[in-house]
Amino acid sequence: MSAVPADSRVAAPGRAIAALAGSAAIAVGVFLSGFVMSEPAPYELLMAGQIVVWFLLGLTISRTVAIPLALLLVFNVGGMLSLLVMPDMAGGPIYIAVSTFLALTTVLYAAVIEQRPQRLQIIFKAWVAAALITGTLGILGYFHAFPGAGIFTRYDRAMGAFEDPNVFGPYLVAPILYLLHRLLTGRLVQAPLLIAGLLVLVMGVFLSFSRAAWGLLLFSSLMLVFLMLLKERTGAFRLKILALSIAAIVLLAVAVIIALQFDRVSDLFSNRARLVQEYDGARLGRFERHKIGFLLAMERPLGLGPMELGRMFGEDEHNIWLKSLTTYGWLGFVSYVTLICWTLAVGFRHLLRDRPWQPYLMIGWVMILGHTLIGNVIDTDHWRHFYLLLGIVWGCIALEQRHLRRLPSTNPLRGA
Repeated sequence: MSAVPADSRVAAPGRAIAALAGSAAIAVGVFLSGFVMSEPAPYELLMAGQIVVWFLLGLTISRTVAIPLALLLVFNVGGMLSLLVMPDMAGGPIYIAVSTFLALTTVLYAAVIEQRPQRLQIIFKAWVAAALITGTLGILGYFHAFPGAGIFTRYDRAMGAFEDPNVFGPYLVAPILYLLHRLLTGRLVQAPLLIAGLLVLVMGVFLSFSRAAWGLLLFSSLMLVFLMLLKERTGAFRLKILALSIAAIVLLAVAVIIALQFDRVSDLFSNRARLVQEYDGARLGRFERHKIGFLLAMERPLGLGPMELGRMFGEDEHNIWLKSLTTYGWLGFVSYVTLICWTLAVGFRHLLRDRPWQPYLMIGWVMILGHTLIGNVIDTDHWRHFYLLLGIVWGCIALEQRHLRRLPSTNPLRGA
């Protein structure tokens, strides 16, 4: 039996402690993503420091993770070029600096996930913890449960520890999918606790009165259940998924019905439930601004500059495709469309493979697809959790590529 070198025995505990500290730092960063009431938020301060420290300590970027890095850098180069055509640069450089920072968080998340796939579970648990706290604050604030609770609302809509209900609602959806997946695949003894968490988060989404969040929740939940039914081949398991899904839907429907018994809830719901609001279809409303903005962007290869369309018409783009054109120019638009299409296409190829990271890839992929759809009516440009989702998906893709490289050369899956 060969002796283990003394320096290896000493280094092993050190590496374990370093890995644990790194995972804890990532968990704290994800947790702080649920508390952004002003900018810069604690999330920015912590994650900016982490980006520097991680890469100074030698965190490597694989060829797979280099793909989103390159596309996001080109995207932000387009934003920097758009600054050159702005009549007044006020706020523009800061906006692009934040965009670049968020792009680097995607790369950091993907790289640390590829390094240790166990961090996926840590990330989602930290996200669920943050969502439960900020969701509870939004619910308590909506009902003015204690003095000063109104700070967690805006326009009579729950927003938790966020600046905008339209970001608060979508932020809660990924944790809902994580709890839903655990409910459908875990032991029944855990079901009451998981259902309680789901009720809190779904109520938070409902009280945000964000139509985009409602649509995202409905689409993502149905899509996740569909993919799980597609993946699982046994009839018994499929029956379990269908039964628990129906039970969960009934419980959530009962909770919403109870909430609608409050007059202020039902009045706002009846107003927000309309597909087209007055500010959507009115003169110079959302849809007309989309048309005007796209026509302007076709004449400006470098774009208009950050927030410039909002200064011209009093409202932002509320469309991520238009936003990428006006703020990042044609170069940014092409790189953004390429990134989204590449992410969805490659992620779909690996979606149903039996891997330890498969549930997290499934949730992240469904969420990216859902955000791509709601991006037609809302800006997702500076949503921190969107860049986290990109990092999760690309981290899983990198894990899959590494797994395939380790297969024997005779294995037919290697060339898949």
